[in-house]
Amino acid sequence: MRVAGLLLAAGAGRRFGTPKALVPLDGKLFVDRAAELLKSAGCDPVVVVLGAKADEVRAAASLDGVTVVDNPHWDTGMGSSLRTGLHAIGIVEAVVVLPVDTPGVTVEALHRLMALAEPEVLARAVYHGEIGHPVLIGSDHFAGVMASAAGDQGARDYLKASTVRHVECADVADSADVDKPEDLKRRTGEA
Repeated sequence: MRVAGLLLAAGAGRRFGTPKALVPLDGKLFVDRAAELLKSAGCDPVVVVLGAKADEVRAAASLDGVTVVDNPHWDTGMGSSLRTGLHAIGIVEAVVVLPVDTPGVTVEALHRLMALAEPEVLARAVYHGEIGHPVLIGSDHFAGVMASAAGDQGARDYLKASTVRHVECADVADSADVDKPEDLKRRTGEA
């Protein structure tokens, strides 16, 4: 099965104070870390959706071996970035969707979802039973996800109305969002 990786990195990061794509962690920008993670897991292609300060992200990041697309409507929310990315993917059986602000996701978590990849499958990582990221979307669902993705909900409404396989990943990863600088400090042990 050919599984694409879709990295959503277009937001302004208002609560953080800068686009999270530009946030450094252990010497690498979030956007580079996440793109490398998707590539390391074997996703092909890897599509990165940029928006806020896209020129700065391109200048600062390496983004080697990925397809970078701009979402001109990034300020309307994650839904438009999801649509932009799915349009850019091409022909694959499934896509793994990852927000840029989840640095605790691992290759092992991605592999658990990718093992379920079939055109008709929807799956998402859960952590101690709580839903999180990444999300696997089979190609049979692309049109439905694009039609329902709006605002900051992304694929949430579509997933709620569908049968979704939950894949426990708490033993190999964590899905905590880094929304504010304090979240990053907790992650790095500085708080």
